[in-house]
Amino acid sequence: MKKKILIIEDDNDILEVIKTVLSLNNFSVSGINGTDDIIETVKVHNPDLVLTDYMLPGLTGGQICQLIKSNKDTSHIPVILISAYHKLAIAIGNFKYDAYIKKPFDINYLVKVMNKFLE
Repeated sequence: MKKKILIIEDDNDILEVIKTVLSLNNFSVSGINGTDDIIETVKVHNPDLVLTDYMLPGLTGGQICQLIKSNKDTSHIPVILISAYHKLAIAIGNFKYDAYIKKPFDINYLVKVMNKFLE
């Protein structure tokens, strides 16, 4: 059975590229570009993993991580944070993300990291 991935990315071009590539790598992929009612959105999609950008309108990816990890219904879901801001990993060290990947990223590396959390 395909693992379900929820991507949160405000850049529609990047969102579509990631969705396409992950779909080709045998994942079931949903994408959203907003942060409204994020916990309800995660519950509805019921993903096996969340991949979120850091710089988003509304909530940051770090805040999304905190919300997902602090909710009893979603805390088990791995969250991978992605960002073009290379020094961001140090600044967001207090957030409870499972992995951090810098943009631009190698899609094979992303899939490898994702599979680590989906085993």
